[in-house]
Amino acid sequence: MKKTAIILGASGLTGGLLLDQLINDERYESIKLFSRSKLEGLPNKVTQYIGDLLELEQFKSDFIGDQVFCCIGTTKAKTPNKDLYKKIDYGIPVSAAKLAKTNGIETFLVISALGANSKSSVFYNKIKGEMERDVLKQDINKTFIFQPSLIGGERKESRTLEAIGKVVFKVIQPLFFGKLKKYKITDPENMSQAMINLANSKNYSEVIINSNDIKRITKNN
Repeated sequence: MKKTAIILGASGLTGGLLLDQLINDERYESIKLFSRSKLEGLPNKVTQYIGDLLELEQFKSDFIGDQVFCCIGTTKAKTPNKDLYKKIDYGIPVSAAKLAKTNGIETFLVISALGANSKSSVFYNKIKGEMERDVLKQDINKTFIFQPSLIGGERKESRTLEAIGKVVFKVIQPLFFGKLKKYKITDPENMSQAMINLANSKNYSEVIINSNDIKRITKNN
């Protein structure tokens, strides 16, 4: 039986790659995108719902499918206002999980971040940790939380500090082994493929997926 996938954040780097992969995946007959603006040039199997994702409840009747892929995320530079930052990085994923639970969707995948901790004194780590905590409270049957390190690849928007960080990480990555391997740059294509692999896995039980796991899951499925 073919599936319907829901994507939030398809305009971003990882979400865009995920969308491309799902379009070419014959297991999916339908893809629903929920976003603030329309993407052009997409095939008929993709349906777009345009609106304010901070008010995700408005899409309740259309938020129906088999799997939810939540790739929503902002940055300190892009969203310096902490209240708005929390509404995006915490509010949208948690609202999506609640809708998934209400509508009987049994698979929910969300991108968080390495270092997420609801008790952290670092605001951004704390927000991600609180998001993870409250997504898990929905008790969706198959929930996978991805905690990548810095995600590689070229983004549409300029992120100067992130670009510098990627250069530095590439130089020092050979020093990352053992427990430090999880800090290696995460390839966005591996990230999106790992999400699809886990969404369709029948025997993977781990909930928290760090960057060290992502490459292995991409290869082993």
